[in-house]
Amino acid sequence: MARVIHVFRQPDRFVAGTVGEPGDRTFYLQASEDVRTISVTIEKQQVAVLAERLSSLLEEVSNRFGAEVPDEVPEELRDVEPLSVPVEEEFRVGTMGLGWDAESSAVVIELLAITEGEVDETVVLDDTEEGPDAVRVFLEPAAARAFAERAERVVNAGRKPCPLCGEPLDPDGHICPRQNGYRRDSDLTEE
Repeated sequence: MARVIHVFRQPDRFVAGTVGEPGDRTFYLQASEDVRTISVTIEKQQVAVLAERLSSLLEEVSNRFGAEVPDEVPEELRDVEPLSVPVEEEFRVGTMGLGWDAESSAVVIELLAITEGEVDETVVLDDTEEGPDAVRVFLEPAAARAFAERAERVVNAGRKPCPLCGEPLDPDGHICPRQNGYRRDSDLTEE
């Protein structure tokens, strides 16, 4: 079957978001342009890495190519709306690619579907017929900065970390490895 590459050259929206309650969230990246919306499932750690690498790339293109990259997200680009519904998974992200298109002065983000075997690096940011399905999004630097800021906010909006071990706390606590599995109950008092 031929490879499908969904290209968004001037997306109306490209955001990270979640469905579900903290501790049981599913992470998505969603791209919209005109009447077309594509959602892909992604791991929380992948969202965090993408936001971090995107910020690094923006700094590099500003220094190396003199691209205009805002330090702060312009207010009109700050997106706090939920994902567009219905959220229907196109595929689960396996490999991600990130680049700079000097011709259009845009960041290029490519999300490739997870596959059974290794992904040949030459298919990333390429239009070859063979390879996993992909979503390719072109973002102006200010929009890329807005995406990275929102992605960090979405990742950090989950469960609060345990002050001892840093693992996420469930509403009813957790078994902390720093306490050798012992959990103190705060409502117990000594007599």
